[in-house]
Amino acid sequence: MKKLCILGSTGSIGTQTLDIVDEHSRELSVTALAAGKNAVKVEEQVRKYKPEIAVLYDEKAAEDLKARVRDTSVKVLSGMDGLMEAASADSDIVVGAIVGMIGIKPVLSAIRAGHDVALANKETLVSAGHIITREAEENKVRILPVDSEHSAIFQSLNGERHEDIEKILLTASGGPFRGKKREELSEMTAETALKHPNWDMGPKVTIDSSTLVNKGLEVMEAHWLFNVHYDDIEVLIHPQSIVHSAVQYKDGAVIAQLGVPDMHLPIQYALFYPGRNNLNRERLDLFKTGELTFEKPDTDTFRGLKLALDAAKTGGTMPTVFNAANEEAVKLFLKGSIKYLEIPEIIEKAMADHKVVSDPDLEEIFRCESEVRNSFMR
Repeated sequence: MKKLCILGSTGSIGTQTLDIVDEHSRELSVTALAAGKNAVKVEEQVRKYKPEIAVLYDEKAAEDLKARVRDTSVKVLSGMDGLMEAASADSDIVVGAIVGMIGIKPVLSAIRAGHDVALANKETLVSAGHIITREAEENKVRILPVDSEHSAIFQSLNGERHEDIEKILLTASGGPFRGKKREELSEMTAETALKHPNWDMGPKVTIDSSTLVNKGLEVMEAHWLFNVHYDDIEVLIHPQSIVHSAVQYKDGAVIAQLGVPDMHLPIQYALFYPGRNNLNRERLDLFKTGELTFEKPDTDTFRGLKLALDAAKTGGTMPTVFNAANEEAVKLFLKGSIKYLEIPEIIEKAMADHKVVSDPDLEEIFRCESEVRNSFMR
């Protein structure tokens, strides 16, 4: 029986992870659950999965949860200390699916406790990749990618030698605005941007997909996950979202992973790696799929990708600035406070105003993030 700690249990990745627990209840159990502030949902999960620890980051919500589950034996914790305790408690694998910078310290706690990490939190590698990868190597634990693209690359690398890689081919759907020009995007609303053609994701990630910011963040993650230079990572727009990503080798061979757009597969692959268990989901039918097409990304129109690549190659604290400024801009856009095309403008200004720290420790990373976020409150 493999024991799981799920950080972000009420979000999209967390709930789909629990779907897999339901399907493989003889092989998987939940020892810890953690979320932001949804006490009602976590109560339901506690009663169903009976974890030893349940955490809500919000302290008031944690008090509410404690009252709701006082008839159970679950230990209810709160705040960052609670997240870190849950991540370092007894488990075989920690699913890192909390959105935002708060996911970094719990992932580090899991690594230092010797737990493998199934990673879905982008900020962990975007902001602290140099720290996380070093700690994982020192503690002899595996970082198993959960994002569909990184899982596809991971699968395509199986059995091959790292020195034989020529380049990573990272695919992107292109989002709801693929093919549009800047003048067409000027009046796009959040409602329109949230209509992703293929994937069912949360609001923030869906907006990031539409701006191609998400793909820029994934380039940064791929760099750290697979130890590949940024110049050897190529982004391809693939509207059908069937080829989830690929690896091109120096002999010219391209190995790809294909499947229907469904996050259950990469989550399950991370949980059972290196095995492949049955997954009772839709199968890819290539006869019905038909044409598979690929395009170069339009970085003049979708400037989020170019800015991400600039931030990645600059390194140090610049990826943190890029990520924090984007998060704040997306919040403003979802509230209707700014227009769609202002998102990259805000990111660019934050990057231009920043003085880079080349090899930041965690304290410097978080200070940098706070400075960017505080600038939006002036």
